[in-house]
Amino acid sequence: MRHRKEKRQLGRTTSHRKALLRNLVTSLLEKERIETTLAKAKELRRIADRMITLGKKGDLAARRRALRTVRSNEVVQKLFSDLALRYEGRPGGYTRIYQLGPRSGDCASMALIELVDRPDKPSGKKAKEGSEKKKGSSAKK
Repeated sequence: MRHRKEKRQLGRTTSHRKALLRNLVTSLLEKERIETTLAKAKELRRIADRMITLGKKGDLAARRRALRTVRSNEVVQKLFSDLALRYEGRPGGYTRIYQLGPRSGDCASMALIELVDRPDKPSGKKAKEGSEKKKGSSAKK
């Protein structure tokens, strides 16, 4: 029976699961939006919210605790500067999960997990079209 067992095992050993979640939280904080399975996203949400809370504390002990989990010094710098300021007034709930549907290969339920209130960036296609228009207008002159 699974009474009072909180974490999902994700079909992995303990060390493999810890490494997987550390890599996922590093990628989420770096890119601010990733696509993964629903079970991994739900487990990732717990860790990512803790890391952002540590970033909001901002002291040396919190930075060292975040470095235990997050794999990259650049991502920790972003966590303690940009993300801490962005979520300064928010008491929790820093991530959002969208269910996407089944994966075609093994029918696993997929999800998109992203940070809430992330700035909108123009997609690559629109940015390329804008640069082509600038080139075309300068060529006509």
